[in-house]
Amino acid sequence: MSKDSSSSKVFITCALPYANGPCHLGHLRSTYIPADIYARYHRMKGTDVLFVCATDEHGTPIAVQAEKEGVSPIEVAGRNYKLIKKDLDSCDISFDNFSRTTDPLHYEISQNFFLNLYEKNCIYPKTIEQLYCPECDRFLPDRYVEGICPQCNAEGARGDHCETCGRHLEPVQLVEPTCLICQSTPEIRESNQYYFRLSHFQDRLKEVIEGNMELPPNVRNYALQWINEGLKDWILTRDMDWGIPVPLEGAEGKIIYVWGEAFLGYISSAAQWARREKKTWKPYWDDRAVHFIGKDIIYHHSIFWQALLMAYGCELPYNIVAGEYLSLEGRKMSTSKNWVIWVSDFMEKFDADLLRYYLVANAPLTRDTDFSWDDFQRRVNDELADVVGNFMHRTFTFTHRFFNGEIPEPGPLNEYDQEVKKQIKETPGRVGAHIENFDFREGLKEIVKLAKLGNKYFNDQEPWKTVKSNPERAANCLYLCNQLASVISIIITPYLPNKAAQMRRILNRDEEKIDDENNKSDYSLKWDESTVFMEAGMPIGKPEPLFAKIEDEIINKEKNELYKNLEETETMEDLISIEDFIKMDLKVGKVIGAEKVKGSDKLLKLMVDVKDKKLQVVAGLATKYSPDEILNQKVIVLVNLKPAKLFGIKSEGMVLAAGDSLSLLTAPDANIGEGIK
Repeated sequence: MSKDSSSSKVFITCALPYANGPCHLGHLRSTYIPADIYARYHRMKGTDVLFVCATDEHGTPIAVQAEKEGVSPIEVAGRNYKLIKKDLDSCDISFDNFSRTTDPLHYEISQNFFLNLYEKNCIYPKTIEQLYCPECDRFLPDRYVEGICPQCNAEGARGDHCETCGRHLEPVQLVEPTCLICQSTPEIRESNQYYFRLSHFQDRLKEVIEGNMELPPNVRNYALQWINEGLKDWILTRDMDWGIPVPLEGAEGKIIYVWGEAFLGYISSAAQWARREKKTWKPYWDDRAVHFIGKDIIYHHSIFWQALLMAYGCELPYNIVAGEYLSLEGRKMSTSKNWVIWVSDFMEKFDADLLRYYLVANAPLTRDTDFSWDDFQRRVNDELADVVGNFMHRTFTFTHRFFNGEIPEPGPLNEYDQEVKKQIKETPGRVGAHIENFDFREGLKEIVKLAKLGNKYFNDQEPWKTVKSNPERAANCLYLCNQLASVISIIITPYLPNKAAQMRRILNRDEEKIDDENNKSDYSLKWDESTVFMEAGMPIGKPEPLFAKIEDEIINKEKNELYKNLEETETMEDLISIEDFIKMDLKVGKVIGAEKVKGSDKLLKLMVDVKDKKLQVVAGLATKYSPDEILNQKVIVLVNLKPAKLFGIKSEGMVLAAGDSLSLLTAPDANIGEGIK
């Protein structure tokens, strides 16, 4: 299964963004930025890269949204295609082709693929029970239904998937199902559908997944868990209008299930590229195909997709790289509550390279991580501005001040010089190895580590002194520092393409040509150039700022904007069961400390005594109460709430207040610690 990572071609894909809305930072972190780093690196290494993606435009969520808006599904999909493409372009994702699953070529490829599997008896008809809505007079596809998950009892489970436990579901499995269009209760009726013989491929899938040593543990373990539980044949069609029609007689009114054709968006996008460029896409796939996805679709790619490829007779992916989730300020992202940072909003205020840096540096791709505005500011200021930017600015400034803006001629190198030179020469190999092994964070850490070495070496050599007392020592220092800056300007390119280009312009190094229309480079710049030292006497450009520090007021403004969309008073407007209510531990507490949260005009940080312990609570009450006004008040506190961070401050409970007026619920005559019954 494993192939040589030095293959001459590579086919790189990103999970298809679903065209029911724009992109948020979680999408970039898990999928698109890592894939782009991998693609840019391999282009620089001389690998023939085909990097493709498309918008996924079928399926019931788009159909439901269109029905609610009173427009056609293609109108919804087309609107969001433009938003998604703009988001990805703004973050410099260098696709060779970005298409749509509503493209006629995708229809042709998907229908031919379906027919091929049907003729091989890998797809077969079956009469099943499905949910039917008498009010709407139609069978209900999976996403037209919500109910209670039969596995974990979570409410709001969809007809195909439970977000809470991750289980794949069928609509008829839901407890207390509801039609999303008319809110009525559907009934069960018989329907003829087509199934894929997934169970037939169970043993082969297990063998392939266990034998592919490239698969990261999160993918392998998750897939094997499903396989060991036993795979069941998979329904591959739906009764609805929006989608790719099933290409069989007697199948009128049926479409191919979105997961039965969305995978083929990788192929149709590549085929679209091939037609435009007059090339062939298949050699790229056959040499080495690498999928970058989010962890929520590991099951689909590692099991469904690979089984479909087996049935068709295709080469299987070299690797499936699954990025874990990104939370926001310690909470799960929620688009419905607007607890999210949209890519378009971020790019209006910050450079794309800052985001690319932070989302990679923050944590390994295979681990959940959190976006924090404070941590974003810290990393940009402490690592990019103070380490990388500072080193380069000092190097370029002193080269102009003491050596007429030219790389100085070095003298004999001492032991310290030799060690610095050794690290300059060896770092590109280490960074490249990490990228090839999909350890993008480790590769970036090596680059920052080299910049830190450069700063230390510069400080230790004191060229501002030795330029007079020992000119040869100053020349050696600036010679090596410029070489180090040059190496960084090349090997940081896959991570920060725009800042890297700016660095190389200052250094007068050859610049790759930019194709603005396709947002990608032709990569005349080669990775191996990082090991070639610049010649003495070569002129460099004047220094210019690379990374500006982000001021506190900018971050505070972003946090205020984020938190204003969240109900800080945590009003309990949603209906809960009596069992859930019983779980809540409400007590009388006395506010013994109160202060405003720096940077927020809505939040107070409170210390509340509930007798058996003291709780730190962040509450959105500052527009109603000053710290003095709330101090010593006896309030009602939810004391068994899971701790969360608000504005970067740990909050261990909730103070109850009225929703609109923000009036505190108080108990002036009660004892501290008294329970509420």
